[in-house]
Parts: sequence; C-alpha cells; structure tokens
Amino acid sequence: MNLPALPHIAGLKLDLLFEGVRYSEALEQASDHSFPNFYPYRFQKGEYNPTGKTKVPIPYLFTTQDGALIRIKGNGSSPWVINGSLDSGYTLLSDNQLDKEQKIQFEPLPKWMQQQTLDGFPMANAGVSLHGDMAVVNVAPGCDYFLEKHNGESMRCAFCAYGAPDERTAHLGQKPGQISLPATTYKRMQETLSAAIEETNINHIYLVGGSMRDWHDEGERFIELAQAVQAINKKNVPVTCGSGAIPADIQKQLFNNSLVDSVCFNLEIWPESLFAKICPGKNKFVGFERWLESLEIAVSLWGKGRVYSAMVAGIELEPEYNLSWESAAELAVNGAEDLCRRGVIPIYSLYWPVGGRDHPDYFKRLRSYFEKLNLAYAAIRKKYGLEIWDGFMCHRCAYMQLECDIDREVREDKN
Repeated sequence: MNLPALPHIAGLKLDLLFEGVRYSEALEQASDHSFPNFYPYRFQKGEYNPTGKTKVPIPYLFTTQDGALIRIKGNGSSPWVINGSLDSGYTLLSDNQLDKEQKIQFEPLPKWMQQQTLDGFPMANAGVSLHGDMAVVNVAPGCDYFLEKHNGESMRCAFCAYGAPDERTAHLGQKPGQISLPATTYKRMQETLSAAIEETNINHIYLVGGSMRDWHDEGERFIELAQAVQAINKKNVPVTCGSGAIPADIQKQLFNNSLVDSVCFNLEIWPESLFAKICPGKNKFVGFERWLESLEIAVSLWGKGRVYSAMVAGIELEPEYNLSWESAAELAVNGAEDLCRRGVIPIYSLYWPVGGRDHPDYFKRLRSYFEKLNLAYAAIRKKYGLEIWDGFMCHRCAYMQLECDIDREVREDKN
C-alpha cells in the first residue's frame, strides 16, 4: 500500500527542489563561507536586485536541523527565502508559512578546497568533491560516448552535459580510450581525499567516472581507482563503485579483493525502448539486457542491499518522448518493481529540464511524476524487504533524492 503523502522532510525537500529560494543578501553572503554552487543565482527580469549584477554566487547545499541535505536552486519567483548571518545563524522561511521559520546550516567550504597538494596542485581540482557526508571521487570525468557519433549525433546520454572531454580531463591526464591515469593524478587524489577524511565526517566514498567504449576497460579503470582509494582509506569508510555495467570477471576482482563494499551500475532509464533513445552509447556498447545481467551478477556477489542503480527521474517528460506524466510514472514504477524483484535498489535523482522549458506547466507535471514515483517506490522497497544500506548513502548526502528521507521518517513514525 502506498503512503498517502510524502513525510514532512521529504515533502519540504520536494518543495525546495521545485520552488527553489529567492535572492537575499544572506544567501549571497553565505557563499563566502559555504561549499560553492556550480550554478550562480541569475536574476529574473523585474526581480528585486540590489546588487546591480545579472548573477551572483550562492551556496550549493544546506541541511535542515535533523541533518537532511538539500540542493539550492535560485528562483526569483520562489516563496522561500533565507535570512540571517554566519554569526546569528540562518533560517528558512516561506511566504506561505510565516509562522514556521526553521533553522538551517549551509554546507561549509572545507579548508582543503583552498589548499594545495605537495606538488603545488589545487586540491579543489584533484577529482574529489563532497555531498554532505559523502566524498565523490571522479578522476576520469570524460565520457567516451561524447566522442562517438551516430548519424552525426553524439551518443552521450541525453540528460548529460557533464561528461564532455574538456579542460578537466586535460589537467587530470585522462585520455579517450585509455584505461590508466597518470600516477600523479592518483597521488593528488589520495592527498586530497585524505585531507577531506581528516577534516570532515565522511561516511561514504563513491567512485565515479566517464564511460568507456569497452566495458572491460572501464572495469579495469575502476579496479585501479579502488586500489588507489583503499590504499589511503585508513578509517575503512565504505566504498561504492559507481560505474556503468561491468563484466563478471571484473566484478569478482572487486569483490574478492574487498576493493568496494557496494556497487551502483547506473542504468539510468527504464524500459529498454527509452534506454535506447536516451542512452544510445550505453545501449550500443553494453545493451539493456546485458546491463541487467551485470546487476544480477553483482547481487550474487555482494548480496541484496549492496547493489544499486542510479536512475534519472523525469527526462521522459521531454516532448520528444511523447509521454504524459502519468504514463511516464507508470513506466518508472514498473522499472522499480522489476529491479527490486532482482534484488537491485534503484535510486531516483530528479531531472532538471534543459533551458527554455522552465515554465510552470512543465514543472507541475514533473513534480506530479516525481511524487507519484517516490510514493509508489517506497511501497515496493517494503514489499521486497529492501533497505538502503547506510554505508552506501543516507539522508545526510542524498541531496537530489528522497528515498532515504522517506524511509527514515517512516521508521521514526513507527517508533
């Protein structure tokens, strides 16, 4: 039986993911001491703007009083505003709930992000970032699918702009089609990750990187990466391999050598017909059925509760796929059921539409889709007895996802 509505914190996060927060001096000033947002605040036409600028830096993330992590989206039309200061503390307030001001904390700017490695390289560029209490290690962000063409079109995933080979891959020494990275890249990453673990309460390490044309090559790269991470992981922080699908022999090496504690082979889209359209590179070089087989092999090794798949929730609503939000949600729920039946736990990250589709009707449909999916999926996890392992992720790092917030609040209500 589905939950009748999202629990409080999950509902708050959903509101903020869609409505964002409007400009305030407190929001801008917080950027001086907070983890930086990849997207600046862009003022709308006619919006109150005391800065005289078209855009200003803002923080990336904040936490609620109970530790839930929420991504910050700037929106001049939002009813939400952040007030306060570093000295007095910050609060979140909605025009629609003026009697319910709540305390928040911005994710701080770590000291290590302003430091250098022993050879003088900026740690902020060494391939380590933070999402709350999760350290994300990505020393090979370039995706080979961007370079592969079909009928003149890139075979990258339709939702992805991050993996294009650019200056990030150059300074990390990554080269298309090449498994190994320079020893200096791994050494800088190790220094930086060690500094992050010492400074911050890191409870999860997530390894990720761009896809390779050969899934065996991609697996070999993740073995190298996991070995480099484990060499400095003195506190035994749980490590997850967040790769594409990889073959059985590579999985066995990762498992038998205790290089990772869980895996997340990111299928992204359900069903196969949409997978082929939205993820053409993954479809060509691995294939939908082989991806599912890879996930099932992982379950046989690591067991239920240690095998995941990141999913992009909502790209199906783009007009070229010709789906209503109801039909898209039904497909996604069916996918969640199928994956859970196999012992695989999908994790749904909200898709933010491309520019030009930032209008109320589109977001209304996207919100309805995402809410229905999460309510139905909570019941599916319960049906199959699947729980998200807190070594993989938790409410303190799930900044674009609702599963951990929902499950935690449901457990607390029962107690």
